[in-house]
Amino acid sequence: MPQDARDLAAFYDAPLGRLARRAILHEILGLWPSLRNYRLLGYGFAIPYLPAFTGTERSIAAVPAPMGVIGWPEGKNTTLLCEEDALPFPDVFFDRILIVHGLESSDSLRALLRQLWRVLAPEGRILMVVPNRASLWAQVQKSPFGHGRPFSRMELQGLLKDALFEPVRWGRALYAPPFESVTRSGTGWEKMGARLFPGVGGVHVVEAAKSLYAAATPLPKGAKVSLETARDY
Repeated sequence: MPQDARDLAAFYDAPLGRLARRAILHEILGLWPSLRNYRLLGYGFAIPYLPAFTGTERSIAAVPAPMGVIGWPEGKNTTLLCEEDALPFPDVFFDRILIVHGLESSDSLRALLRQLWRVLAPEGRILMVVPNRASLWAQVQKSPFGHGRPFSRMELQGLLKDALFEPVRWGRALYAPPFESVTRSGTGWEKMGARLFPGVGGVHVVEAAKSLYAAATPLPKGAKVSLETARDY
């Protein structure tokens, strides 16, 4: 069951949440420094990260219905509730999709990723922020990254391949331990952790491209995958 949107908003308003946002956003912007004139979808609870992208053609926050919703941005709401197996958008509509707090509590990862594949443009990219199974953040429930299902890199690779996505860049963030006492030294933890303990970052940050010609399941020998087959997936 997804966490409540109000609880997630309260986490990001607190010192530990602000530390997490800074660390994760630094990694995100390293991969996507500008999305000017792009159509951007934030899925899950990506609202704390979407304001960093100015100049987009449009930015929409899609929140799973069980999570509830909060208005964003102030004065001009572009947030909506949705079902993970029926996103209310046309095919190939978005250039970029940012997923935060969207995979770990999903009831049907296959159906969700199928929908994200459908609404992503052929040359589009997704960026997933997912709890790292090997990290302390995945074990401590005082943050949202300690709820739901964490993932290893191998699990994410298999999940993306099965959903017709091709990972192109991998990163991690959130090396500071999930304690209030370290919130003032978060930058130092990020630099030291990335250099000395790269495998234990609190979250994976994975960019993936849409694959049109890869088979989601093994095919008979000699079979070919057409664009129509990929779309049916």
